[in-house]
Formats: sequence, structure tokens, C-alpha cells
Amino acid sequence: MAGTNTAPAAEQRDTWTHNTGFILAAIGSAVGLGNIWRFPGVAYESGGGAFLIPYLLALLTAGIPILFLDYAIGHRYRAAAPLAYRRMAKPAETLGWFQIGLSFVIAVYYAAVVAWSLSYFVYAFDLRWGEDTLGFFTGEYLQVGDPEISTTIVSSVAIPLVLVWAAILVVLALGVSRGVQRVNVIFIPLLVVAFLGLVIRALTLPGAADGLDALFTPNWSALLDLNVWISAYAQIFFSLSIAFGIMVTYASFQRRKANMTSSGLVVAFANSSFEILAGIGVFATLGFFAHQQQVAVADLEGLTGPILSFVTFPAVISEMPGGNIFGVVFFAALVLAGFTSLISILLGVAASMQEKFGLGRRTAALAVAVVSASISIALFSTTSGLLALDTVDQFANNVGIVLSAIVMTVVVVWVFRRGEVLRQHLNAVSTFKVGRVWIFLLGLLVPAFLVVMLVQKLITLVTEGYEGLPGWYVGLFGWGMLALVILAAVVLTALPWKGRDDPDFRAWPDLEEEKR
Repeated sequence: MAGTNTAPAAEQRDTWTHNTGFILAAIGSAVGLGNIWRFPGVAYESGGGAFLIPYLLALLTAGIPILFLDYAIGHRYRAAAPLAYRRMAKPAETLGWFQIGLSFVIAVYYAAVVAWSLSYFVYAFDLRWGEDTLGFFTGEYLQVGDPEISTTIVSSVAIPLVLVWAAILVVLALGVSRGVQRVNVIFIPLLVVAFLGLVIRALTLPGAADGLDALFTPNWSALLDLNVWISAYAQIFFSLSIAFGIMVTYASFQRRKANMTSSGLVVAFANSSFEILAGIGVFATLGFFAHQQQVAVADLEGLTGPILSFVTFPAVISEMPGGNIFGVVFFAALVLAGFTSLISILLGVAASMQEKFGLGRRTAALAVAVVSASISIALFSTTSGLLALDTVDQFANNVGIVLSAIVMTVVVVWVFRRGEVLRQHLNAVSTFKVGRVWIFLLGLLVPAFLVVMLVQKLITLVTEGYEGLPGWYVGLFGWGMLALVILAAVVLTALPWKGRDDPDFRAWPDLEEEKR
């Protein structure tokens, strides 16, 4: 590797003040609501203890490689996704905007789930949900109506949602070091302590061992099922916040001389450790619930997703000695996990707008927060909010992000041939060296597996629809949302740059491979 090893003059760009701040922020992004309500159910339904084998392989062969790719692009090209891809190769800017568009869509509905958690944090003090937790959640609280475009605002959702967006605005306006980093440095340790307390309490409950047996007893025959392997790759893929611009943006705020791969390993394994911890806590609690109901854990319903958090867990909490304390801590943990992830999603959106249109940090934060909040409240605090949220989430995650990852790996490795440059960059700044097998995984194994995932999901959605919803509804909030994101990516790419598109930008370190 030839060229200088001296970093260029200090950039006029906010940075993490120390590596711990970056790591905690990245963990805060990765550890979200899906770690708590998705992993335990997926593991249980996909072979129990045997699921850990494909899960670990998926982490090593797909999760960490794509995380390293996001880090390499962001750190080398020093910008949020659109400008970073543009600096790598101009035509790739559209991919960056597609990723940021997905981030925007996810943020506007994810904030609603954080608002639900905030409401239930308050309700837990007096167990306000009563005995019929399903009826309370879908009826009295969300007031779920028919699949339609409703304009009826539900105040119990809208009020906490406004509070969430106000907090987001403050954090984004303060910037990376004074806002995002400080929030994560405080919230992530609190989240870990709170959740450890929940797990320890759950393990002391009668029936906890039955729940753990249900989760960890291996079903080895499940390893022969392709769907189990797809579930493992999907879980790793969705839980690490990769391939939709978040980690590209976070890495761009790292200092020039930063140990990127070692930080990535810490983030990846911390995320997986938290998922396993969540699995232990959730199933120990479900074991207690099954014990109280005098049924087997397998006979319980609502073992994953929002129903687990807002229906099943409130029912468990109501039967638990000191349940209101457990409930307060549980929903506080959901708020912390959701809020730190939401910050990371929106930071990429705000930074992209700031760079493209030459906006100030506070102006970009205000514009993004106001537009996002307006759409979020208008769509997801109404009587049709739950159905709209579920549909948008299904298409954004299972179609949009998977498609983004496929295009990203193919474009970087095969179209623009930047795999070796990015590998050399990671090795130049990191102690843990990346071998050429990394390029093989990104160029062949990862896209091949993701194509299988995507094709399977598309066939199901086209032939069976989604959750029995009317075709027009799925077309509007599912396919229509994806079409709108693609259109926005094309339009934003076509608009002239007014900000940081510096033609004199030089990536550091200066690599011979990039000159060829």
C-alpha cells in the first residue's frame, strides 16, 4: 500500500469525541425493539437451541461483513449515505437516497411504537390495562378501526408521539457529540442495567425454568429446513441496523484514525448478546405465565411482535407479585431501546439533507423533525394507525431493506469494483485485519442468500397478499410506499448539490488500488 499515512487537515465536521461514544451510539442503534420482541419468538419457532447455529453463522457470514461495509463506506468517504456513495462513484448516489428514504419511512412509524411504549410506561404504575389486555390495546388505547385512510386522531397516541418528536428535535439540533453521543452514553448503560434487573427477577418466578426449556431445547431437525436459515439471516440482518444508511452515517462521524473493525465486532456481539439476554428474560416470564395459566408454554399465544409487548406482557405483569414495578422497568427499557434506535435512523436523514442542500445543523434537524412528525401523527396516531404501521413495516423491512442490501453489495463489489479499496481502508485504520474472504462473502454469499429471501417474500406477498387486507390498502401502504421511496431517490439525485459536494475531496489514506 503506497501513499501518505498522514491524515488531511482537520475537517469542519462534527465527530464522536471518543471511540466509546461511537460504540455506545452504534449499540444504541442496533439494540432496538426488535431485539426484545422479535428474536425470542423467532428462535422459539425456528428450532429453539438449535437455532443458535444458523444464527451465529449468519452473524459471521452476513451481519458482520455488511456492518464492516457500511463502516468502510462512511469512514472513507466522510459523509451520510447519498454523498458517501456519490464520492465512491457518482451514479451510486441514488442508492444512498433510496437507503435514506427507507430510513425516513421507518422513522415515521417507529416513533409511534416508541410513543406506545411511553404510554404503557405510565399505565404500568396502576396496571391501567385491566384484565382484557388485547381489548385495551386494540380498543380503548389504539381504537383500531377498519383498513381505511382515517383522519380521526387518537389523543392517547398523539400526545406521547408529540413528546417523542420534540425530544428527537432537541437531540438532533444538539448534534453528534453534544446530542446523540450524550444520550447514548446515558441511555445504553441504563438500558442494560434495567434489562438485567428484569431478567434476574424473571428467573426467580415459578415456572421460569419451563420457559427456558421451551426456548433452548434444541430441535435438530429444524436445521434441515431452509426457512429456519432464512429466519436466522433475516434476524441478524434486521437487528444490526445495516444496509439502510444508519451505520454509513455513524461511521462518517468517526475520527480519521479510528479502529473501525474492532469497534464493529464489539457492536455486533453486544447486539447478539442482548438478543440472547432478551430471549432468556422473555421466556422466563412466559414460563411463569404458562405456570399461572396451568398450560404449556407452547399453548400460549402472542409470543412475538407488538402483541408480545403490549398484550401478552401486560397480562403477565398483572399476575406477577410486584407487577407494576416490573412493568414500569420493562416499558422504560422499551422506551430507551426504541428512542436510541430512532435517533440513529433520523440522524442519517438530517445529515443527508444538511449536506445536499447546504443547511445548518439546526435548520436540517428542524426541517426533518417537523416533516417527519407531521406525517407520523397524521398516519399513525389515527384509528387506522396500527394497520398502516404493520403494512408499511412489512414492506419497508422485508422488501425495501433486503433489496437495498442486494443492490449495495452488487454495486460495490461487481459494478464499481470498490471491494478491495474498502478492505484496504479498513485494514489501514484497524487492528483487526479483514481478509479477501470478506469480498467473497459480500460479492457472492450475501447477495445470493438475500435474493432467496427477497424472492420468497415477494412470491408470498403477490400470491397471498398481506394479512387479509384489501388489495388497494396493501397497494397504497406497501407497494405504493416503495414506489414513492424509489421516485424520491431519483428526484433527489437529480437536484443540484448546494452543500458539501466538494470536487476536491480526497479519501484518506491514499490507496494505490483506488488509482487504478
